[in-house]
Amino acid sequence: MQQEIARAATIEITYREAVKQAIRDALKRDERVFLMGEDVGRYGGCYAVSKGLLAEFGPERIRDTPLSESGFTGAGIGAAMAEMRPVVEVMTVNFSLLALDQIMNTAATVRHMSGNQFGVPLVIRMATGAGKQLAAQHSHSLEGWYAHIPGIKVLAPATLEDARGMLWTALQDPDPVLIFENVMLYNMSGKLAADAGAVDIDKAAVRRAGSDISLITYGGSLWKTLEAATTLAREGIEAEVIDLRTLRPLDDATIIGSVAKTRRAVIVDEGWRSGSLAAEVGMRIVEQAFWSLDAPLSRVCSAEVPIPYPAHLENAAIPQADKIVAAAKTALGKA
Repeated sequence: MQQEIARAATIEITYREAVKQAIRDALKRDERVFLMGEDVGRYGGCYAVSKGLLAEFGPERIRDTPLSESGFTGAGIGAAMAEMRPVVEVMTVNFSLLALDQIMNTAATVRHMSGNQFGVPLVIRMATGAGKQLAAQHSHSLEGWYAHIPGIKVLAPATLEDARGMLWTALQDPDPVLIFENVMLYNMSGKLAADAGAVDIDKAAVRRAGSDISLITYGGSLWKTLEAATTLAREGIEAEVIDLRTLRPLDDATIIGSVAKTRRAVIVDEGWRSGSLAAEVGMRIVEQAFWSLDAPLSRVCSAEVPIPYPAHLENAAIPQADKIVAAAKTALGKA
């Protein structure tokens, strides 16, 4: 009987379906919520996240837009300021650069520029990351760029729970929230609580406890980092894996708490090395925990090249588990 209850309490689900459930739940719970973007309606979304929602909710709630990121992002900002709760989908992160003016100069600044009279409770979702052989123009990891901008929150759900739960919490925020969904996670499947709902978006998570070294990462790189931690454990090295979850604002307390315990850290970031989010995390560790360190900090980032199209070159250009293992061993003097 207990086994039957346990089976009923969880469902097998993909990351893609978890995101869809989050959107469906928000549409049902708040009539002000609507989804808009290129091909989100009849086509069902570039990554099939919104497939079936048009038939369920109709064209007023699931809105196909012209191919104009600046235009429909601006429309989303206006709708949010008019007390609606739009969810804007930007097909891939590189296309968001066409709306960067709207995001950075309008959405992120309205509260400041209006003297706190107005906010922009807008959520923008976009696919990010490499691994799908989409070549140099569709394989960017630019979430670190957006984490540089005051006035917005930046989220990177890596688990089924976060994919399902972050959207509703983000919709309650009075200011803009950007959600970056790594393309390599959409097909990931696993168990999710049948009654899964909103989650916090303020704290990093310790995904694996350890005492020898901290491996700090987010998004699609989380699973490679956990794989690396498993490999290290077979060699007697217990790595602690930190999932940042929220890239702006960073949860310094969890990061510093882990490093103070392990005294070593490797930061894994799919962004390019120069000016990376990894550099920001590393500098915060130096500022707040330098005297706890027993070894230089290290980072594993994407190579300083446009992401190649051939699969073997693409894999070589982005963080992989073996590179993380090597960096951890070097930090521990076991290379």
